[in-house]
Formats: sequence, structure tokens, C-alpha cells
Amino acid sequence: MSGLAEVRRIGRRVEGLVRRARRSHQAAFAALLVMTIAFAAASLASPTHVPASILIIPLLLGGLLLRFRQLVALTLINVAFGAYVVMSRPPDLPKTGFVLVLGVVGWIVITGAKVRSRLGVPGTRGESMLMELRDTLTAQGELPTLPPAWRAEVAIQSAGGSTFSGDFVVSTVRDDVLEVALVDVSGKGIDAGTRALLLSGAFGGLLGVVPVQEFLPSANRYLRRQDWDDDFATVVHVAVDLRTGDFDVRSAGHPPAIQFDAWSGRWQTREADGPLLGLMEAPEFSVDHGQLKPGDALFLYSDGMVETPRRDIGRGTDRLAGHAERLVGQGFEGGAAELVAAAGGPGDDSAIVIIHRKHS
Repeated sequence: MSGLAEVRRIGRRVEGLVRRARRSHQAAFAALLVMTIAFAAASLASPTHVPASILIIPLLLGGLLLRFRQLVALTLINVAFGAYVVMSRPPDLPKTGFVLVLGVVGWIVITGAKVRSRLGVPGTRGESMLMELRDTLTAQGELPTLPPAWRAEVAIQSAGGSTFSGDFVVSTVRDDVLEVALVDVSGKGIDAGTRALLLSGAFGGLLGVVPVQEFLPSANRYLRRQDWDDDFATVVHVAVDLRTGDFDVRSAGHPPAIQFDAWSGRWQTREADGPLLGLMEAPEFSVDHGQLKPGDALFLYSDGMVETPRRDIGRGTDRLAGHAERLVGQGFEGGAAELVAAAGGPGDDSAIVIIHRKHS
């Protein structure tokens, strides 16, 4: 255990050094330059124990830590030192191959750095920004804390196992009214991830600020201003009064919500027609009123849960209700993750939200 603790301590120190190096590019360049010189000198002094290939290490670290111009300078210096070290070896040892390999590695590192430099962020900072944006999207999809008589769950599965998804959820509680919007951006996986990040921030800002009936029209106006050509989004928006269980469902080109009636044991689709967001200037959205009694549940889901090239939405909805029927006995607890795993299509983003009013 003490050895493991020491390894973790060393790992934290290395992470701290990397973070400081990212903030001080001049210091990182100087350190890598000294490392290059030290490795070259060690290889000259003891070629048997210190191979010339060790010079690749400063190049790879430079690709992670340095700005583009600094990396180019380090690469040229590194290749020059590598060539000198190899040329100093006995004539019977191969030389040209190593210099070529070192040059190719330097070219690969520089090419990657040049792409990242277009963002204006050096090293791996661009990747860190994407991860922070992904975490922001994930955090916005977390449902708020509800009164003890209510439970709400959400699960999202991206196409192809990507951490970015074109499906996202925004929610809020205001004046004992729970508002949830499940959004499906055109495209899937990484292709839709950037638009989903933008819309999640905008729609999250609208939710709970504009009146319930104005959410979809306001979201449509925002999407129209983006001028995204033929791109669009579908949305299902529900507002639930947590005191009475009364709810309103509005939809913009989205599959209908389904309600489980605990008293009769039946499933009912909550149809609320409305056009896709972003395609019309001033669309109208109908509303479907309902009530969640103790034991009832409301399911919001994306088309990836019910539609495949071989199955239409109607049959897919029946299949989803069949899977959900098995969760009634457990009060739908943990049901969102189970349903995504069981019914979610592997080739499309899948998302589901379950709002359950518990028995008194």
C-alpha cells in the first residue's frame, strides 16, 4: 500500500509540473532545450547505455507543452543534435535511418501543433477545453432535486460510444413547477456535439426565464438567428406542477411523450404536434394537458430510442413501453439507464427522461 501511495504522490507531482509548464511556455522551452542537450551529451559519453533514440522524448513533450514557433525551434535543434550524435558513432553503425526517423517524428509533432495553433491554444489545452465543454453539457443535463414524492432520471447514450451527443437535456424548477426539455439536434455523435453545446447553453438560459408557453417559440427564434442552413432540432418540453401533478407537454417535431397510468396499468401517448425548430419563422405549438397521479410516470425520449431503418416510430414506441413495463415493480428506479441500454439504437444518439410520481 505504501508503494501505491508513493506512485500516486509522484503522479500528482508530475501533473502539477505539467500544469505549471502549460502556464509558462518559456520555462517549458528552456527545460526541454536543457533536456535535449543533456540527452545528447549522455548519448555521446555512453552510447551503450544511452541510445540516441532518447532524443525523441523532448520532441513528444514539446508537442504537448510548447507554442508552435517554440516547437519548431526545438525540433530543429533536436534534429541537429541527433544528427551530430549519430555521426559521431563508428562508421560501421547505421546513421541515416535514425536521423530520418527523428525528422519524421518532428514533422508529425509539428503538424499536430499547427492544427492546434489555429485555435490559439498551445499543446493539449484545446483538448482540455473540449473536455470542459463536454463536462458542462453533462452537468446541464443533470435534473434538479425534487420533493420526496417525486423522482426524475435521465440517461443519454451517444452514437458510436462518443462522449459528445446530439441529444441533451435542460431542466429547472421554478415556483414548484418542474420544466424539462429533451432536445435532439440534427446529426449524431461528434458531428452534432458542437451544435448541442451551443444550444444547451442557450436553451438552458431560456428555461425557467420565459413563460412556459413561450419556451419553444423563443428557442425557435434563437435557432433561426444561427443561420445553420438546413440544420434543425427537435424538442419535447414538459412542465409539471409538483403540487398537483398537472402537466403540459409541447413538442417540436419530436416523438410523443408516453404516460404510464398506475391505476389502469395502461400506457398512453401524449400527442402535441409542432414543427421542427429552425425551419419556420413563426410556428405554432399545440399543448397536451394531463395529470400524473401517485404511481404514474411520464417518459420523454429521443428518436434513437424508438426508430431504426427497419422500424417506424409507432412500433418502436410500443417496444419501449414493453421494456418499461418490466420496471413498474421497482418503481422505475434506475429505469433510465436500463432502457437506454436495452432499447437505444447503437447507430444513433439515444436519450430518455423518466418523471415518476411515487405512491403516497
